[in-house]
Amino acid sequence: MLWLLRRYVQERRYRRRPYVAPACNDWARQPLPAEAPVHRVALLGDPGAVATTGPDPVLQLLESWQQETGPAGTIILLGDNIYPVGMPAPDHPKRALAEARFDALLTSLGRFPGQVVLLSGNHDWNKGRSDGWQYLRRQEAYVRAKLPTAHYLPLDGAPGPVSLQLAPGVLLVVLNTQWWVQRGPRPTADTKEPFRQLRQLLEANRHQRVLVAGHHPLYSNALHGGKFTAKQHIFPLTTVHKQAYVPLPLVGSLLPLYRKLLGAAEDMAHPRYRKMRRRLLRVLHDFPDVVYAAGHDHNLQYFQRQGGHYLVSGAGSKTAFVQKGGRATFVHEHTGFFSLDFYPQHTWLRTLEPGNATEVFRLQLYPAPAAAPPVVPLPRQVEQLLSR
Repeated sequence: MLWLLRRYVQERRYRRRPYVAPACNDWARQPLPAEAPVHRVALLGDPGAVATTGPDPVLQLLESWQQETGPAGTIILLGDNIYPVGMPAPDHPKRALAEARFDALLTSLGRFPGQVVLLSGNHDWNKGRSDGWQYLRRQEAYVRAKLPTAHYLPLDGAPGPVSLQLAPGVLLVVLNTQWWVQRGPRPTADTKEPFRQLRQLLEANRHQRVLVAGHHPLYSNALHGGKFTAKQHIFPLTTVHKQAYVPLPLVGSLLPLYRKLLGAAEDMAHPRYRKMRRRLLRVLHDFPDVVYAAGHDHNLQYFQRQGGHYLVSGAGSKTAFVQKGGRATFVHEHTGFFSLDFYPQHTWLRTLEPGNATEVFRLQLYPAPAAAPPVVPLPRQVEQLLSR
């Protein structure tokens, strides 16, 4: 109990505040290039619960990004496009809500003159249940009817990889990571062959900047990475429903322990997820500077591991606890999304959040700065934010 109390006090101090690793605390002093980027990519994960009765803050921010970017950009939805269970059958009682949420999202995307790419997540497959492939196919058909210019990748729930040239020198590779953890019917494929194909694809495109996108993160300081709040040890049912305040002290710690060590089907610790993650990392670790972007956890996270860049951008419509520190360079429990800005010689990661006029984090990913950047005074708002 003393440990939980100490954890609770610590969490109260840093929750919902941006965390930046000490090595990158000077991020605000690194000026962006003066020229315009040749291409920009918005990485919007888990947008399936956008507001339907009024303006949605994340969609408003995305539309501002769209207007600033113009046709030289791509929006990638990283899965979980419709909560809670994807696109039900036409006679299902949840169909109307699913259409209302998805229509709000597709209407916003339809005004964008650039490319739109959609991936699927576990909720789009009816939360991974055995009939999930049917839900996925209905969603894909709905997108073809409502937004025919969009790319829904990979087609028909296949594992991939599928590549799409976004701009000269900028390549997108999409994996359907849900395929490896899905129960029940799914497209027939060899579980190992997609990783061999991915390696061949990355080897053939070493001359390009490559973004690999999937729904499931490979590193995470949040729920699916086995991180829980002190409150969830006392009230474990709040992990399922935020208002389920049924106190189960001591016994309640068994659920976090189970999900950390064994895992539910959508947790990193689960055998299917763990095997997929291990095989994917074995490939990506051989290709420095590749960016891997995912959603799944409802927050913003950035990790740099073995020369690669790993993003969690799953705060498109919800937020959830994320633990600071560890291997993470940046984490924030806040709605928003990451933008990758590709310049002729540089790639920048930027954090965009509704309600924050000043950026809370940005970083030059490629190439690494050759010399120390010039000292630029910190904006007062950033100084105040970092001093909290």
